[in-house]
Amino acid sequence: MSVPIPEIAFETTQVNGLNLHVLPAKKFKTTTIVVCIEQALSEENVTKTALLAHVLKRATARFPDSKQLREHLDFLYGAVFDVDVAKKGERQILQVYLELPQEQYLSAETALLEQAIQFVGDVLLRPYLENGVFAEKYILSEKEALRKRIESVVDDKIKYANQRITEEMCKGEPFALLVYGRVEDLPAISGENLYRYWKELIARNPIDIFVVGDVEQKQIEEYIGRHLAIERGLAKQLPPLAVQKQVSEIREVIDQLDVTQGKLNIGCRTHVTYRDDDYPALVMANGVLGGFPHSKLFINVREKASLAYYAVSRLESHKGVLMMMAGIDAANYEKAVSIMKEQLQLVRDGNISEMELAQTKATIVNQYRELMDSARMMIEFTYNGRLSGRRRTLSELLRQIQDIGIEEIRRVADKVQIDTIYLLRDRKGGA
Repeated sequence: MSVPIPEIAFETTQVNGLNLHVLPAKKFKTTTIVVCIEQALSEENVTKTALLAHVLKRATARFPDSKQLREHLDFLYGAVFDVDVAKKGERQILQVYLELPQEQYLSAETALLEQAIQFVGDVLLRPYLENGVFAEKYILSEKEALRKRIESVVDDKIKYANQRITEEMCKGEPFALLVYGRVEDLPAISGENLYRYWKELIARNPIDIFVVGDVEQKQIEEYIGRHLAIERGLAKQLPPLAVQKQVSEIREVIDQLDVTQGKLNIGCRTHVTYRDDDYPALVMANGVLGGFPHSKLFINVREKASLAYYAVSRLESHKGVLMMMAGIDAANYEKAVSIMKEQLQLVRDGNISEMELAQTKATIVNQYRELMDSARMMIEFTYNGRLSGRRRTLSELLRQIQDIGIEEIRRVADKVQIDTIYLLRDRKGGA
């Protein structure tokens, strides 16, 4: 007998012009609150949005320094709090995250949930100001923190290689931008112009609030209405989520740094995104190619040829980019590229065994089922649907994955075009 397919059923309403999504779930001993503010990824705003996340996290009008803010989180029974930015296609998402214990598990009588939502309102709508703008002391220190964060990307060579191939492959497209922004933009940002940007973002951009836990919809609506009171007009229309380009020729880029292990990335355009009918088949194609330890890249590049320390592929579903990645000795560059290309061609040709098909389906289905054990992952799944304009249910997606055959995988893989081959290697000699 098959295990019943789970469902993620948020109830969506609008409160104060904000999209509120509530999922009552008794199985969690914590309540998770996530606020997502959607912004177009752009040179004009990328650094301001990233810096704003740092500044909002630092202090509020009620808690004007980091010490008082941390003490209040302790008062909220050690609530976990963060403000950060994420990149999804041509979007930069400013996210506020708060996770706290369920009230009924505490010995003391406390209105913990309302206090938590009040705190989220403080962070978003009632920041710490001096002379009516963001405090210059916090602007200066958070600029420095953000500068270090941007510059430290090079310290993680896998992340650095991924960013470099993205820059090269997507030149002229917003997706090329690092989500944390650009160091050269920082000097021009002041407490005053960042404050104006914050006011505009809060008033006009799409904002989604997710709450998961043993909660009641009406109660959450009441708390949001009280503590996130804000005047908002119609949310502005943002440009397309994904800029698509055809590949005219495969580009090769080689960078040299002091590295002990080469990083080989092969960037592909799939011409399929989360909202497309072919998306489930693309998920399967990626799984067969390099998503898992049983996949072709791992078995043939790492295990059989012993060419790589790791060999995987990853999808960026909102942009429609598939990235093949391997850690190699630079001397093996051409051989590794050749074998990785061969694996993609095998998938394009439908050269997939029934074992590979079955293992990939089982692994993907298990991954999706595991969403149900994480409030944050359920929020992420639901937000991906809202962002893309294709609100898939989990049961629908699982059924589609289970129904996909080799021919559907072959057909979607045939659309995949290699765009850029990138190698980060040591400084000795040529590749």
